[in-house]
Amino acid sequence: MRISAGIFCIITSTALVLGLSAARVQAADNPPACRENGAVHIWTSPLQPEAGKPLRVMAVSSEETIAALVSAEADGQRQTLDPITRGGPPWSLSATIARLPSGGLQLEVLRQNGSVAACRTVQPQREATVAEVLDNHGIGQDWNADTEAFYSAWIEQLFDAPADENINYPSLEPVLRNADKNFLYNYFGVAEDRSLPATPDCADLPYYLRAYFAWKTGLPVNYRVCSRGSSNSPPRCGSAVTRQEFSHGNVSQSTFRGLINTLQNAVHSGSARTGLNDNATDFYPVGLTRAALKPGTVYADPYGHVLMLVKWVPQTATAPGLLLAVDAQPDNSVSRKRFWEGTFLFADDVASAGPGFKAFRPLRLSPSGRLGLANNEELADAQTGLPAFSTEQGELSPEAFYASLGKLINPQGLEPKHAYEATLDSLLEQLETRVASVENGVDYFRKHAGVIPMPDGAALFETLGGWEDYSTPSRDMRLIIAMNALLDMPDRIVRHPELFLLHGVVSPQQAKMELEQYHRQRINERQFNYLREDGSRWTLTVADVLARKPSFEMAYNPNDCAEARWGATPGSPEYAGCHRHAPQDQRARMERYRIWFHEARRPSR
Repeated sequence: MRISAGIFCIITSTALVLGLSAARVQAADNPPACRENGAVHIWTSPLQPEAGKPLRVMAVSSEETIAALVSAEADGQRQTLDPITRGGPPWSLSATIARLPSGGLQLEVLRQNGSVAACRTVQPQREATVAEVLDNHGIGQDWNADTEAFYSAWIEQLFDAPADENINYPSLEPVLRNADKNFLYNYFGVAEDRSLPATPDCADLPYYLRAYFAWKTGLPVNYRVCSRGSSNSPPRCGSAVTRQEFSHGNVSQSTFRGLINTLQNAVHSGSARTGLNDNATDFYPVGLTRAALKPGTVYADPYGHVLMLVKWVPQTATAPGLLLAVDAQPDNSVSRKRFWEGTFLFADDVASAGPGFKAFRPLRLSPSGRLGLANNEELADAQTGLPAFSTEQGELSPEAFYASLGKLINPQGLEPKHAYEATLDSLLEQLETRVASVENGVDYFRKHAGVIPMPDGAALFETLGGWEDYSTPSRDMRLIIAMNALLDMPDRIVRHPELFLLHGVVSPQQAKMELEQYHRQRINERQFNYLREDGSRWTLTVADVLARKPSFEMAYNPNDCAEARWGATPGSPEYAGCHRHAPQDQRARMERYRIWFHEARRPSR
C-alpha cells in the first residue's frame, strides 16, 4: 500500500505504557466516518495486534503541527491519550494504550483547531503470516516523503532523553532492545530483537539504522561500494546495489543479519565523504535549514568521522537551543553529542572530501513502477517533499559554516555567558567520552600482554584491530579543536556580534573582556575524573586540561598508561602508578606526527 504526503499514524505494541489521561469524553451523536484518505496510515505491532495486549501509537506529520491523539472504543467511550510530543518537522505524538479492547478501537489525530487530521480503525487479529500482513499494511515499496518522516520520527524517539542527560551506550544493542525507546521493538512479535547483534562503528551506524528500519517496515535497501578517495579527489563509488528481500516479505532475523554483514564489509567512512555534486552516491548534500536537517540526517566530517542528527532542542527565553547527534566509535560505543566546532569538524580546503550534512539518497518508484535512485536534479525539486539537494555548504568557509549553524540553532542570539557555558558543557561532554575510551584501553591491558602495533602516517586515523579499538588520535584532534574553540569564545564576540545578545549597551570589546574574566573563573570550577592504572580516580579541572593541551598532541597511544594519556607530569603524585609506556620507535613517530595535532590538521591520504 503506497502512502501519500502528509500525516500518518503508526501503531505498535509494547510493554511500555505511557498511559491515558483520566478524562473520558462521550462519543459524538454523529461521529464522522473513519477513513484513510491517502494522508494517513496505521501500523500494528505485532503486525497482528492482540486483544488485551499493549498498543503503542505514534502520529507523524511532515506538513503541520498535530495536537492530540484520541481513542474511541466500540462502546462509544472516547479517551484523549497523553502523548509525548516531538519535532518538528517532522512533528510526532506517541503514546501507549495499556490493553487493546477485544472489540477494537478507532484512533484520531487532531490538529491544533480540533479538526481530525487522521483516523483509522484497529481490530485484533491473529491469522495472517508476517508476509501477508506486510503486503496489506506495509509502508510501500519506496522511500517517499511519508516514509522519510516516519524514519525521522523513529530515530528521534530512539535516542530521546532530556537534553542535559549524558547519553552513552556500550553499543547499539541496549538501544534497539529497549521497548521504551525502539518503536519497532518486537515488531513482528517473534522476539526477533532479543539476540540481535548491533555493534556498528561510526561509518556503519547510519547504514545499520536505515537497514533496520527497512527490515521492520518492508522497504528496499541500497548501498554502493566506494573508494576512500585520494589526496586530491573525494571517494568515488561503483554501481548501486539494491536489496528488496524485505519488500517481498523475507523478514527473518537471519536475512537481516546477512544484509548487515554485507553492508559492514562494503561501507566505510568514504561512503559519506563523496563529492557534493556526485550522483553515484549513497548520500546527497542538503541545505542549512531547519526543515532539511531532520533527525536521521548524516554529517560527514572531512576527515572520516560520521554522525547522525537525532534531535533539535528549541531555544527558549532561559536556555539555549541545541542540535543533538549520535555517533559510534571503533569500540562500538554509541553516544549523543551536541553540535559545535569540537564535534562537527568542517573544512573547505580538503580535496579528498565532500563534507557536511547529507541525507540518504532515496529509492523511488517511477510512474512506470520501476524502482530507482533519485538523482541530484530530481532532488533539487522541492515538490518531492524531501530535503532538497543543495551545495550551499561547499560555498562556505568554516567560520561562515559555524556562524550559519549558530544562527539556526539559536535564532534569537545568546547572552555571551550562556554561549560560553554551552561551549564549556560541550568540552566537558567530550572529556567524559574520552574518559570511557581511555578506560577501555586500561581494561584491555589488564587482560592482555604485549604491545598494540602503531600504523604509519595517515593510517594512524584509519586502520583496524587493536589500534582502531583503543587509540584516540581522531578523538584527541577533535578535543584539541574543542579547546581552541573554548579559548576563542571571547574573540568570537568581536568577530560575530550578530550571534550574541549585547542589548545595544555593551560593546563587543567590553563583552569580550567580561567573558575573559568569566572564563578564568569557570575553568577552575568545572571538573571531571579519570581512572588511573592502580584503579583509583584522579580529578582534573578544565584549567588543568587547557594547561596540558600540548600533552594531548601525543596522548593517543593506548600502549601508554592512563596517567600519561591525561598529560600527568612524570614524577608527580598523579603519575605514580604509571608503569606502561609506548615503545621508543612509536614515540619517535609520534614526535614526527605531532605537528598535525598542534595545527589541528589531519594529513592527506
